[in-house]
Amino acid sequence: MSDDTPLGLLFGLLVVLIILSAFFSSSETGMMSINRYRLSHREKSGERGAKRVTRLLSRPDRLIGVILIGNNFVNNLAASLATIIAIHYFGDVSGPAISTAALTIVVLIFAEVTPKTMAALNPERIAYPASLVLEPMLKVLYPLVWLVNGISNGLLRLFGVRDVSGNADSLTRDELRTVVHEAGSMIPRRHQGMLLSILDLENVTVDDIMVPRQEIFGIDLDDDLDIILSHVRASQHTRVPVYKGDINNIIGILHLRNAARFLSLDEITKASIIQEAREPYFIPESTPLHTQLLNFQKQKRRIGIVVDEYGDVQGLATLEDILEEIVGEFTTDVAGTHQEIHPQDNGSYVIEGTANIREINKAIGWQLPTDGPKTLNGLILEHLESFPDAPASLAIGTTRIEIQQVKDNQITSARCWQAARVSRP
Repeated sequence: MSDDTPLGLLFGLLVVLIILSAFFSSSETGMMSINRYRLSHREKSGERGAKRVTRLLSRPDRLIGVILIGNNFVNNLAASLATIIAIHYFGDVSGPAISTAALTIVVLIFAEVTPKTMAALNPERIAYPASLVLEPMLKVLYPLVWLVNGISNGLLRLFGVRDVSGNADSLTRDELRTVVHEAGSMIPRRHQGMLLSILDLENVTVDDIMVPRQEIFGIDLDDDLDIILSHVRASQHTRVPVYKGDINNIIGILHLRNAARFLSLDEITKASIIQEAREPYFIPESTPLHTQLLNFQKQKRRIGIVVDEYGDVQGLATLEDILEEIVGEFTTDVAGTHQEIHPQDNGSYVIEGTANIREINKAIGWQLPTDGPKTLNGLILEHLESFPDAPASLAIGTTRIEIQQVKDNQITSARCWQAARVSRP
C-alpha cells in the first residue's frame, strides 16, 4: 500500500480481516464439532442447510483446505497491515515487534479462542450459516484447494492414511449404549431402558428366560378325560402343551380358544382334543433372544418348547417372555409378579430355591452372577461345592444368603439381603 493511504482505512481493513479470521476459525470448529447423527436426521428430513453441511463434510480434506486457505490469507494480510500501522506510529525499529505482539493477542482473543469456543458450544448455529459461504468459496478456489490437498494427501499416505472421506461414522454396540446413556432427558428413562434391553438381547439365550420343565402347565393325555377337561376349563394360560405320559413326548400345543370346538361336542374324546392341537415348535436352548424373536415372527408362533442337544425338553419360552426382556414386567408389584420372592419388613427377602437368578436381579436390582446356574438353588450349591447337611450361610459378592429350608436334596428357600443395606436378621 502507498504511504498516503489513510490510517483510518487501514484500521478499518484490519478490523474486517480479524472478523474474517474469526469466521474461518469458528467455521472450522463448528463443522468438525457438529453432531453427525443429528445432521444425518435433518438431512433426511430435507433441510437445505443440513444437506449443504453434509456435502462439505463428505470430503473433510477439501473443507479444511478451503477454510485454512482463507484463514491464512486473511491472517497474513492482517499481519502486514498491522506492521504498516505500527511502523507509522513507532518507527521501523520497534514497530514490527510491537505489531506482532499486539496482533497476536488480538487474534488469539477475538479470532481464535472466543469464536472457537462459541462454535464448540453451538456448532449448528455456526456451521449452517457458514456453509452458505464455504460451499461457493470451495468452487471458486477449487484449483488451489485441489493442489494443496494433493500435496497434503500425499504426505498422509506416507503415514499410512489412505481414506480421507468423512464416512467413518458407524457406532459399535458399546458406543451406541453410551449414546443412549448420555441422551439424558432427551430420551425418557423408560425408553432408554428399552433401547438398552434390545441391545442386550443377543447376550441372553432362550434358556435364561424359559419356564423350567417342572413348572410347565400342560395336558397329559394319560390322565382321565374328566381331569383333562377340568384342567382345560381352569387354565389361566392361553396356550398349553399337550403330551402323553412324559413332557418329552409332546404331541402339540393347544390354543384354548379352540377348546370350545370339542367342549361343545356331545361326546368329547381325547382324539378330538389332539385334533385341535397344533404341531409343537421346538427351540434349541442356546438360541439368542434376538434370533428367537425373529424366528417367532417368521414362524408366526408365540410359544416354543425349549430342548437341549439331546432333544429332551428343558422348558417353555413364549413371545411374551422376550417382550418382557425389552419392556420389563407388565406389573410393578414385586410380590405379585414374582411369587417366589417374598419381601420382609427388615429389607431382606425370602426367596424360593427355584427362583430364576435373572428374575431376582431384575425384580430387586441386585447383581447376582448369571453366567452359571440359572436358579438360586443352583447358585448356592455351586458356591458351597457340596450339598448342605444343615442350614448354612454364605456370601456372594455383597449379597448375604441364609439357607432356611432344605427338602428332597434341594434348597427350597433362603433368606437374602444386601450386607450394605440390611443387618443380619
